[in-house]
Amino acid sequence: MPKVAVVIPARYASTRLPAKPLYPIAGKPLVQHVWERCSRAKGVEKVIIATDDRRIGDAATAFGAEVAMTSTRHRSGTDRVAEVARKLRGFSHIINVQGDWLIDPVIVAKLAAAMAKERKIEMFTSASVFTPEDDITNPNMVKVVLDREGNGLYFSRSPIPYVRHDGVRPRFYWHQGIYGYSTKFLLQFVKWKPGILEQAESLEQLRALENGVKIRVVLAKRAAVSVDSPEDVAAVERILARN
Repeated sequence: MPKVAVVIPARYASTRLPAKPLYPIAGKPLVQHVWERCSRAKGVEKVIIATDDRRIGDAATAFGAEVAMTSTRHRSGTDRVAEVARKLRGFSHIINVQGDWLIDPVIVAKLAAAMAKERKIEMFTSASVFTPEDDITNPNMVKVVLDREGNGLYFSRSPIPYVRHDGVRPRFYWHQGIYGYSTKFLLQFVKWKPGILEQAESLEQLRALENGVKIRVVLAKRAAVSVDSPEDVAAVERILARN
C-alpha cells in the first residue's frame, strides 16, 4: 500500500487578503481549518504545513501541526511541496492541498484511495459538476474536460467544451485545487519548465499535459471553497455554521 502525506503550502503574502493563512475565520486561523480537515481524511499518515514565514510556522505549531520551514525563493506552492517531499522518507505519494482551500476530508480520502488503486497513474486531481448557480464564465473557476476513463483532456479558465449545437448538453466540470502525485513524479515535475499553455492560462497542471502525463480526475460531490477576499470569509463562516 502507498504511504501518503498531505503537504499544505501556506504563504503569508497575499494581495487581496493580507496574511491570509492567519486570517481568523470562526475563531481559528484559516490554515488551521485546512489542516484540521486534512487530518480527518482516511488513508493519510501525515499532514505537514509548509511555509517560509515564521509567523505562520509559530501559529501552526501552537495548534499542534507539524511544520516544515521552506525556502523563500519558491515560485509556486508546488515547488514548496516538492522541497518537503524531497526530505520525507518512506512516503510514496504526496497530496498537495492549498492553504486557502477548505476541502472536504472525503475528497482527500478519495484521492488517497485512487492513488492506492491506480498505481500506474502518476498525477491525480479532483473536480465537481457545475451547478446552475455557478458562474461558468468566471475565470477563477477552472474548467476541465474528461476522457472516457476520467483523465483530464484539458484545463481552462474559459468555458469548455464550447457547445455549438442546441440539444447537446455536456456536463461541465469545475476543477478543485487539490493534487496527488507519486513522490518520484512530483520531484520530476518541478524540474520541467512551464510550457506555452501553462503560461497562457496560468494553470500549472497544463505542464503535465504538455509533457504527455495523464492526470486522473476524481469526481467529488461537494466543491471545495477557496478564500481570496473578505467577502469569501463571510461566505465560509456561513458554511461552517451550517455544518
